[in-house]
Amino acid sequence: MSNILKVYKRLLAKFPLGMQAVQAGALMAVGDQIAQHLVEKRSFKNLDFGRTAQFAGIGFLLVGPSVRIWFGILDKFIGSAGTSVALKKVMCDQLFFAPTFIAILITTIGTLQGNNIDSIKTKLQNEYLEILVNNYKLWPAVQLMNFSLVPLQYQVLVVQFVALIWNTYISYRTNRDFLVE
Repeated sequence: MSNILKVYKRLLAKFPLGMQAVQAGALMAVGDQIAQHLVEKRSFKNLDFGRTAQFAGIGFLLVGPSVRIWFGILDKFIGSAGTSVALKKVMCDQLFFAPTFIAILITTIGTLQGNNIDSIKTKLQNEYLEILVNNYKLWPAVQLMNFSLVPLQYQVLVVQFVALIWNTYISYRTNRDFLVE
């Protein structure tokens, strides 16, 4: 186990954006599988592996890189240590990044599902506010601990592990209108 951790640390130091993209993709795929297995109660033969691949792609291409870049911006412009720094980072994260990113995420998922623009607009009108409110129930506390206690290079990993629950929720919420089809 310690060898795996050493390899991870080495790769993370050498390829921070790439490693965080890979871990985000993998953990988003796991979140989708949890949603399909445990929430939607699908049997193995009814699993939508295409949907899981889409979630992995979203994590790899969108979530991992954007969160890593965002955390770097926060660290550069606000700082990296102290309670007041952590509070400022949480405020910026939850007031600027979260609302925008949730809209982008819902739109991206809808597009990958093959939905037209009107369907995506309807999804945003029907789902966005509740998802954002639920975001505020979870993420400010997580991010306060993350920004206060975790070094920058591990912050995306912490977020992605907590996001296993969040990704399960997002997968379910963004796919629930289509589950009966």
